[in-house]
Amino acid sequence: MSDADQYTIGQLAKAAGVGVETIRYYQRRELLPVPEVASGFRTYPASLAERIRFIKRAQELGFSLDEIANLLMLEDGNDRQAIRDVAQERLLQVKAKLADLLRMEDMLTELIHQCASSTEQAQCPIIHALASDKLADGKACQH
Repeated sequence: MSDADQYTIGQLAKAAGVGVETIRYYQRRELLPVPEVASGFRTYPASLAERIRFIKRAQELGFSLDEIANLLMLEDGNDRQAIRDVAQERLLQVKAKLADLLRMEDMLTELIHQCASSTEQAQCPIIHALASDKLADGKACQH
């Protein structure tokens, strides 16, 4: 690797599209190596920019930093089945969140409908539902 393939931490941050503190945080989390000091400062291989972009994309998909660390460890060992297992688990979590969001959408739609069709004297159905246990047990959205 030539000197041209080496970055300072600032150059690496710019190449990866993150801040210097993000790189330091990833180092503390052991997602990135901490290079030795050479010639009075640390230099980083340019290839780390791709690793940082991977970390950021994985975070955007909802992977935790612990899950990302596991993926990076597995990728280094080339265990595709284990990588698929981690991704499958994340997919199940995403599907559960989607189901929760759909239930929330149904509840809010029903509450808005109830509010629009209720009399002025009655307590607002939205306020009533939020103040009661109906939302917790799923009874606010009864059709």
